[in-house]
Parts: sequence; C-alpha cells; structure tokens
Amino acid sequence: MEELKKKIREIPDFPKAGILFYDVTTLLKDADGLRQAIDLMVDPYVGAGIDKVVGIESRGFILAPAMAVRLGAGFVLVRKPGKLPAKTIEVAYDLEYGQDRIEVHEDAIEAGERVLIVDDLMATGGTAAACVELVRRLEGNLVGAAFLVELEFLQGRSKVPGVEIFSLLKY
Repeated sequence: MEELKKKIREIPDFPKAGILFYDVTTLLKDADGLRQAIDLMVDPYVGAGIDKVVGIESRGFILAPAMAVRLGAGFVLVRKPGKLPAKTIEVAYDLEYGQDRIEVHEDAIEAGERVLIVDDLMATGGTAAACVELVRRLEGNLVGAAFLVELEFLQGRSKVPGVEIFSLLKY
C-alpha cells in the first residue's frame, strides 16, 4: 500500500489554509497504479453477487465502472441535482458550512438488488451517508461501500453505522 500512497500527490493548504489535500489524479494517471488500485478494491467483492455498483460524482465515476465490469454488475450514477434526465429521488446532507444534495434515477436500483457504493474518498462521511440513504430508499440490499482513500481522523465511518466499509489507503 505504501507504493500506492507514494503515487498520491499531497498538496498543503488546499482548498484552504491548514488542509492537506490528497490528490488522487496522480495515482489515476499511472497505468500500473490505477490497475493495482482497481484490482485491490474489487477483490473483496468478487463472488459477492453484486448487481449494481453505485459511483458518487465525480471521481467515483472513474473507479465504479471499472469495478462493475470486473464484478459483472451494472453501474449507477449518483449526481449533484439537475444532472440526471429522468425522474430522480434526492437526499440533502450537511456540509461544514451549509448543505448539499445528491440524487439518483428512481429506477436505477430494483428492490433487493445487491449494491456496492464506490467513491475515491471517505472524509467526514456526509456524502457516503446520503448515498446510503438513496440506496435504502430504493430498497437496494447494501453490501458495503468501498473507497480508494479514507481520512480516518475525520471519523466518517461514524456517519454510516452498520455499513461494511472497505478503504484501500488510510491516512
């Protein structure tokens, strides 16, 4: 894992002073790093009967489809409001200062389908918790959530109790 961590660029004071930003684009542009990350992220779910892999906008859209293909599953987009063309359901969630919303097509997941949520980063857990709520409202059977990076010191897991979390790289 240390080799993969070396491929992630650390940018101090972004987006504001005191924040250390982990830029995964440097890992994503490395063919071997990207392949290894996908392989390691998908491995715990091989044979788990996943029907749908949900990717959260926007970097989840890079990882989730690759994982869906390897799992023989469909790919579902969770997006910011107004980006999906058909009827949607949405969830609002709190940010540090204010609120945001995410949405999914109301027919994206059928009741009982086995669902895996995928994103690049687990930080405070707000977006993940909102996505979990969307899956549950559509009556999906949530198998777990997988993240490339988890910032453990922010305790995002506490916002999704009872959800099996896999994170490849932990800081």
